[in-house]
Amino acid sequence: MERRLRWATEEGNGLEYVAIRGTPQGVVAEGVVIGPDSGTPYEGRLFGCSYAIHCDAHWRVRQVQVRLAGGAHLLLRADGEGRWSGPDGAPLPALDGCIDVDLTCTPFTNTLPIRRLGEALRERREVRVAYVTLPGAAVMPSRQAYSLLGEGRYRFESLSDPFRADIETDADGLVVHYPGLFQRLD
Repeated sequence: MERRLRWATEEGNGLEYVAIRGTPQGVVAEGVVIGPDSGTPYEGRLFGCSYAIHCDAHWRVRQVQVRLAGGAHLLLRADGEGRWSGPDGAPLPALDGCIDVDLTCTPFTNTLPIRRLGEALRERREVRVAYVTLPGAAVMPSRQAYSLLGEGRYRFESLSDPFRADIETDADGLVVHYPGLFQRLD
């Protein structure tokens, strides 16, 4: 898979560019985000960041790196079975059971459980993710659910709060429209 995509936030003038490529180990996505100048998820704070997400051939996250312009740097590693560690190799037991990552600034991370679970999403599936808030770069476990509504349409549910969205994707499971948050530009 080789893709290059752009998204815009639906409020606040935020933009993203991501390059996705296949590797012998799986998939790597490298993105650059210019955070929006308004919007609840970002607390109205301006920010910019780059990220790299490395997945194995089954779309299980193996490494996440986020660099905030002029700020924090985050590095997480995962074994693909739900065990995570920090940059020094120390275990992060709070993230036990998390297979996917969810970065608040990008719709790309919705692709991870969609691709990993595939046909299993014909039934609603709950997932546990390492949830990374930006611009703060805090990491916490989060429970979410995904289900297939029809071709290229998935329901996303946060099980931590009442948020829910029906996401449109292309044939590769990459977000085309995330109502209220993101719209693909290409």
